[in-house]
Parts: sequence; C-alpha cells; structure tokens
Amino acid sequence: MFEFEESQAKAKILMEALPYVRRFRGSIFVVKYGGSFMDSPDPKVRSGVAMDLVFLNFVGIKVVVVHGGGKAINRELESRGIEPKFLDGLRVTDKETIDAVDKVLNEEVNAEVAQFVSSYDCDVQRFPGKNFLTCEKLQGKHDLGFVGQVTQVQVDPILAALDNGQMPILSSTASDPDGTCYNVNADNVASKVAVALGARRLVYLSDVPGLLEDPQDPSSLVSSLAVNEVEPLKERGIISAGMLPKVNSAVEALKSGVNRVHFIDGRMPHSILLEIFTDQGIGTEIVHT
Repeated sequence: MFEFEESQAKAKILMEALPYVRRFRGSIFVVKYGGSFMDSPDPKVRSGVAMDLVFLNFVGIKVVVVHGGGKAINRELESRGIEPKFLDGLRVTDKETIDAVDKVLNEEVNAEVAQFVSSYDCDVQRFPGKNFLTCEKLQGKHDLGFVGQVTQVQVDPILAALDNGQMPILSSTASDPDGTCYNVNADNVASKVAVALGARRLVYLSDVPGLLEDPQDPSSLVSSLAVNEVEPLKERGIISAGMLPKVNSAVEALKSGVNRVHFIDGRMPHSILLEIFTDQGIGTEIVHT
C-alpha cells in the first residue's frame, strides 16, 4: 500500500510539472552557476545541479550556463604568493591577477562545469567569455584594474550551439576592443547574456535560499516581489551586501525584456526543478510590475 501511495505522489508531481514543461519548451533559460556549492567537497552537490540542468535540456528548454569561480581564483593567487584584494566587494585585478583569472575561469572551472554536465550524456560547448563577450573598463570611485562590464554579446555562436542541442558553458570574462582579457562580475555577465539572447528566465544559483527579510531566519523567505518593490527593500537594508549585484543585475534584465528572474539555493537537492516546475517554488522570484 505504501509503495502505491508513493507512486501516486510521484505521478502527482509529474502532472504538476506538465503545464510548465509545455509552457517553457523551446524557451531559453540562462543559469548563473555560483556560490560556495561550486567548491563543495561533496561531488553530489555539483552533480545534483548538473542533473537538474540536463533535465531542463531534455524536456526541451535551451539552457545557457554562466559561471564564476571566485574561490578557485583565490586559491590560484595564493599558490602564486599573491594576496587577493577587494574594494567594495569587487576584486582588484592587476596584471598578475588577470593572468590567474584567465587561466582559472577560461580553462579550469569552465572545463569542470562542462564535465559535470556532459557526464549525464548532454552535449556541451565551452565558451571562454573573453572570446565571445566585449567589455569596457568598469568605472567607479576606485581603479580596480582589469575589471570590466559587458557591452556586447556575440549571440550567433551561442544560438547555434543551442540549435544543435548543446548546452553552452560560458565563463565570466570578456575582452576590450583591443583583445585584452578582463574580469567581469558573473551576475553582470548572466544578465547581459540573458538580455542579448532574449531569455525567458534568468536563474541565479547561489548558497542562500533566496531573498530573506531576516538573514538569520530562513522562514522569512520572500517568495515573490515586483520590480517596483526592490528599491524600498534596499532602503530598509533587506537587499544588501552580496545580494546587491545580483538584484541589480536582475532588475536590469527584467527592464530589458527578460520575463522573470529567480534566486535559488544550489545546495538544495533539485532546487532548480522545484522552482521552475512546481506551483509554490522554492526560492525568490522577481517579476514585472
């Protein structure tokens, strides 16, 4: 009897997912892959994320993955005897640091993310960001060195890969018009890529459940909010620190045509599927007014 009830529960979940599968089939989803779960010593965490991405692919959703790799960069810098430096939460990127960023993001992390996805029989294509993204130097009150913001995305190669059934794996670097490699915030890259591709969804995977009214209380999760509710939450300090660049990038994407943005905890098993294919969701979504 128990096995029958368990099977019925599974069938109910599948039927709940059906209208979402039908609605999203053929759509482009950009998934920003980041957070401490990228460095989890338990490969099941990263494999679980890869399985969710492959599931989306096999039900007809065109998935583009954008990744960072801050902790891996820090390890590489330390191995070279270079102390990582940050100003206002952004990495100071001198010549030695950009060399490390180029090696780590475009070669090592990009290959690792691609390997996890391809291990589930999903074709992938690696896209070192510096070869497909154009940037300008990020201007601000501090000179951060080789830190840029994306100004142009070469969409044709990415769309061609999607049309071939491949999942593009894109690193968060870009080049200026002279071909010099720059470090770019992965949230910014994901937003710009989502807009350029006309993505239906932009999903940020990180190591927090979503947007919390009280950072110490997981039950204070904000399940959904409209774009015009973002500024008041900033003023109250609810959106701050590490969530600021994510939310700012999300708002930019929504104002530029992306239909909806999600913030999900990548450490939670099948969090992507629960957010996308169930009525209640599991993280935070930001929607148009």
